Amino acid sequence: MAPLRRLCLLLALLLPPPAVPAPAPAPAPLRRPDWAACRILSRELSRLLAAVKEPPSALDGMLLLEEDPQNWPPRIRCSDACDPLTLETNNTRCLQRIRQALQHYRDLLGSDIFQDQPQPQLETTMEQLLRHVQEGHGRPPRHPLAPTAVWARHLARHLALKRLRSFAAVISRVFNHSAR
Repeated sequence: MAPLRRLCLLLALLLPPPAVPAPAPAPAPLRRPDWAACRILSRELSRLLAAVKEPPSALDGMLLLEEDPQNWPPRIRCSDACDPLTLETNNTRCLQRIRQALQHYRDLLGSDIFQDQPQPQLETTMEQLLRHVQEGHGRPPRHPLAPTAVWARHLARHLALKRLRSFAAVISRVFNHSAR
């Protein structure tokens, strides 16, 4: 029995080791935005928006009917999973919607509706916030918007600022919760 055992050991030493499958590469960790920086920038965005003064007009106190919902800018909906419980487990969908809306508003701020009332600080803060939310997705290109008729610019600017203020309030809540 001992000679047979020695022979088995000798063969085991002479034979190449069995092939071991290589371990699967670990999935790349998701790059998460710097929540604290996003919270600070979203608060700054809200502060700057509150400081934007529009010239007095006939639009004040007037109820404006919204145009076709298909043409609305990106908005955060319930289905975007920006609620506190979902944000803790999966924030991908929420961040995608925020990124989409930030790109839209950044493009609006650079359009002709703000040419007679440029907002450089607002644009800079928006760009910084977009950079933080954009991590891992590259730098988004600017999309030039179609020119707005001169007579419609004031109304378009008024609606854009109104919607941006509302959006800034929502993302401020999202970033405030996530930064805790």
